[in-house]
Amino acid sequence: MPKQKTHRASAKRFKKTANGGWKRSHAYTSHRFHGKTKKQRRQLAKPGMVSSSDMKRIKQMLATY
Repeated sequence: MPKQKTHRASAKRFKKTANGGWKRSHAYTSHRFHGKTKKQRRQLAKPGMVSSSDMKRIKQMLATY
């Protein structure tokens, strides 16, 4: 059976943390900031964590990590 390849688009979007979690960036951060509050912009700039319900899918896409 051939090796499973890493999903390259996912590899660019997710990074593994030291404790085994997965870090991600938030959506809604590319344009139209005038419609968002300062608090919202500040919180969107920080990295988020992948939710536990999505963890299995992410791990499968990044099988070589």
